[in-house]
Amino acid sequence: MSQRNLEVVRRSYEAWSRGDFEAFFRSFDADIEWHLPEGGINADIYRGHREVRQFMESYLEAFDCFRMEPERFFEMGDRIVVFVHSRARGKGSGVEVEVRPAHLWTMRDGKAVRFELFPEREREKALEAVGLSEQHPRADLS
Repeated sequence: MSQRNLEVVRRSYEAWSRGDFEAFFRSFDADIEWHLPEGGINADIYRGHREVRQFMESYLEAFDCFRMEPERFFEMGDRIVVFVHSRARGKGSGVEVEVRPAHLWTMRDGKAVRFELFPEREREKALEAVGLSEQHPRADLS
């Protein structure tokens, strides 16, 4: 099952990259919980497709360009950590932003039921949450 979950997560990033948000949302359970960390600009928990979609649409409105590319995948059972390279350019300001957060996906029956974002400075905490480290032999599934 974990290989299937890994492929679902990989395909969701591919869908995002090509701007196919319908395909991106198909990888989510209808009751998905989307957790953004305290201290961040949009810290909150968004529940269900409608709330997550509204959050994403309002977030993306601030950017002329927003790219998100997975760099490394780590899996442990039904949980997958993805180290991501995100780049964005602010709408109007032209300010460029580059960050490397970690995303933690919890899967059930081939769908994401929970998503958690870990800021770049806390990437290792995402791995610890699933009992892994960057040196773990199952860690790098890029």
